[in-house]
Amino acid sequence: MKTLIKNSTVVLPDAEERCDVLIENGVIAVIGAAVHTQADEVIDAAGLHLLPGVIDDQVHFREPGLTHKEDLRTASRACARGGVTSFLEMPNTRPATISCDALHEKLALAADRSLVNYGFYIGATPDNVVELQRARRTPGIKIFIGSSTGNLLVDEQEALERIFAETSLPICAHCEDEATVRANSAALNGGSDYADHSRIRDNKAAIIATRRAVELAERHRHQFHVLHVSTAEEIEFLRTTSELISGEACPHHLLFSTDDYQRLGSLVQMNPSIKSPADVEAVWQGLLQGVLEVVATDHAPHTLAEKQQPYPQSPSGLPAVENSLALMLNQVHYGRCTLAQVVQWMCSAPARIWSLKGKGAIREGFDADLVLVDLSLKQEVRNEQQLTRCGWSPWHGETLTGWPVRTLVHGQTVWCAGQFDEQVRGREIEFDRSA
Repeated sequence: MKTLIKNSTVVLPDAEERCDVLIENGVIAVIGAAVHTQADEVIDAAGLHLLPGVIDDQVHFREPGLTHKEDLRTASRACARGGVTSFLEMPNTRPATISCDALHEKLALAADRSLVNYGFYIGATPDNVVELQRARRTPGIKIFIGSSTGNLLVDEQEALERIFAETSLPICAHCEDEATVRANSAALNGGSDYADHSRIRDNKAAIIATRRAVELAERHRHQFHVLHVSTAEEIEFLRTTSELISGEACPHHLLFSTDDYQRLGSLVQMNPSIKSPADVEAVWQGLLQGVLEVVATDHAPHTLAEKQQPYPQSPSGLPAVENSLALMLNQVHYGRCTLAQVVQWMCSAPARIWSLKGKGAIREGFDADLVLVDLSLKQEVRNEQQLTRCGWSPWHGETLTGWPVRTLVHGQTVWCAGQFDEQVRGREIEFDRSA
């Protein structure tokens, strides 16, 4: 099967170029195909930009065990609509992904149900180092250094030392200091207002845990990725770390601040919490200056009924995969960043950090995971149009400029003009750890 994408502006690793791209058997075969090239399918993409598919390296898709909030089918449909062609999913499902058997069961579920490409982290516990050593079909190890569910909290120093010292897979972590969170909560009698969430999970909780995890990684010479950085203090600290350390930002920490609690309440209640406007600006500067390398969503859906409970019963988390690329393209429209930077943060950097084979760039020989975007298209985010099972977005009512209009997974159009090809299936992501 040959597909020819004609007349688009192609965002290549080092330039933007108006050229035709030939896809053959799911792989990018020729960039700059000749005008007379024949193909089984021709896509006229005049006026559009062709980007690598987005790789979201931090999502919570809730299957198994919590599928009233989301499942692999609804989440992967949301991904396809949003231009996300590959996701890496977190282990805090029910049961948690803390063994190789559980990991392989998730991979089998995704093979049957996911419209886009998939990978799953294995979760660390205080006593599953042997499983972490055995795991192969995974991007890496996820540690919750801070409040979590079930037995996924790893807070004791001895357990953390073992994980960093005795495993070889890359590690990422949720960094909030448990002792600080508990002390802040006690001082506020558990909190009574949604805004108390940012007082309980404050800057101190974030920087203490991030420093602790980075110190372990540096001392044990272990590749380590800091998830959802949210504070100015973390940005300044991460400027001083080695090449072993990478970090990322999420749209909610770039686009919401504590000023938004009054308007949105629990809809912006997240872990780590949203922070002050000054912290938002610091995280932006961290991205623009290369201190942070990745933008990922931490897509973590809950039903509106769950979110509408009073604090602190309200759960933390918000959905984002179907709007994340549009949110960042809107920032391009307003001059906050460039299209090339968005591709770097959402495509090439996650592919490099997690050693994804054939992903993250438009190169000959790479997988044809691609998204066509219209940088001038204006659309409003509407709750009733969301494909995520939870059916809402904290960006409801906002008009964004720049949207994906067609998504291809291994050369097959999975979504275009509001229509899905439900026969398309993503593939298990492969990892190249030979370097």
